[in-house]
Amino acid sequence: MGPSATQGLGSGGGALREPSNGQPLLDVTGIEKSYGATRVLRGVDFQVRAGEIHALLGGNGAGKSTLIRIITGLTARDTGEIRVASQKPGSSTPVIAVVHQELALLPELSVAENIGIVHARNGLSASSMRAMRRIALDALRLIDPATPEDFVDQPARSLSLHEGQVVEIARALSIGAEVLLLDEPTANLTSGETGKLFAVLRRLAHAEGIGIVFVSHRMKEIRELCDVCTILRDGVTVENATPLAALSDAAIVHQMGQPAHRSAATRPRSKAASAAAISLSGPEGASIELTPGTILGLAGAPPGPIGLIGPLVGAGKGRNWQISLDGVQVRFTSPTQAVRAGVGYVSGDRAAKGILSQLPIVDNVLAARRIRDRRRIVRSAEQHECADLVAALKLKARSIWDLPSSLSGGNQQKLLVARWLGLPLRMVVLEEPTRGVDIGTKRDVYDLVRQMADAGVTVVWWSTENVELLELCDRIFAFDTDGRPKGFLEDDHFTEDGVAELTGMAA
Repeated sequence: MGPSATQGLGSGGGALREPSNGQPLLDVTGIEKSYGATRVLRGVDFQVRAGEIHALLGGNGAGKSTLIRIITGLTARDTGEIRVASQKPGSSTPVIAVVHQELALLPELSVAENIGIVHARNGLSASSMRAMRRIALDALRLIDPATPEDFVDQPARSLSLHEGQVVEIARALSIGAEVLLLDEPTANLTSGETGKLFAVLRRLAHAEGIGIVFVSHRMKEIRELCDVCTILRDGVTVENATPLAALSDAAIVHQMGQPAHRSAATRPRSKAASAAAISLSGPEGASIELTPGTILGLAGAPPGPIGLIGPLVGAGKGRNWQISLDGVQVRFTSPTQAVRAGVGYVSGDRAAKGILSQLPIVDNVLAARRIRDRRRIVRSAEQHECADLVAALKLKARSIWDLPSSLSGGNQQKLLVARWLGLPLRMVVLEEPTRGVDIGTKRDVYDLVRQMADAGVTVVWWSTENVELLELCDRIFAFDTDGRPKGFLEDDHFTEDGVAELTGMAA
């Protein structure tokens, strides 16, 4: 938001304060919801108070998304009560707004237009544009009183992810939102951007009395930001507005019904083969030698990992990195060419670049085989193979002919990894493969990746979660905040502090 955009918002720090004593803005009791014979919600209680930052936790399939849709009126409940009470004089019903991890901004419109468009009634006339600018600036200054006036004239396409989220929050505030539900808002943010967002949310809760609901699977962020938590498991509330200080991480994981991760200290480290099969050379004299079965982690600001991943999977036009397979230099001009050379790819954007939403699960699982073998027809044997994979991965699917939309986000992610199982791969590249998934699904994805590495596949894993890289990877290659390669993390610095020091980014 420019140099002064985050002034006055504080520098962060933990959420070590007492839970809010503000009035309940939202009180949900006994909510039930079924889809056919499937009971998704089986009696959910949930309460949000003014000035409170409330973590909504639960594994994939626990019912969080369904609850949010019911609260916001997108889905009808079968039974139960929803009571709301505004704290604004003359208003009885608080406005409840959702900010999703994927931005819903119109890129060619200005910030003012993106915020003010929900108030426009007769098109974008000159008078409405003046009103939009005033509405937008007023809303943005609720977030940051120092917001410069010309910020509202910037096109949305020029904004960083953090700035885009601030604009979406401002749009919600402009219509009087008193409850903000943020669904995995940090999934696409850097550590610095996350810190800025948390400062914004603290100001809105503590200074403006907004009730904030924060959905995340990252325990470190939950501890840093939130006051209380509600935990859902199998469609039932198992903790309701419980102070976070009263629950250990282990207790939260147990209540979610998920086993805990192994620590980085007990992580099995693969033994590298004696000779490199894949060599990468890049800018600043960077050199990476990858042996079969190695899990290589990429850490640092997104431009660095993205610049390396593009050429690896045939999706980048740049020539900053050169690739050699068994001593022969290659250049993939398309993802199809990379697949046929034995390089698999799981995109970090499963909605836009991964899941084939209009094709059934069986076609999604077999997509890589189709590209490799130049086939379109699903053979009978492959149907059985797909069904076996679905069962082995514990995908909650009624049929392999269902659409992926019938699966939770975590199960969709496992489906993308399953696409590459059993194929004769040399390498698989994964972008944020556990983004937005619960602890149990993370463990399942880790196990799948280890299986591939044990079979001799080289794995390249990009994650913005340093703890994840340390737990899973054999080696970590770091980039600085400008995306320049900084080299490998040394064994004696294989810690969160070591990653932070090398990348210049907070652990």
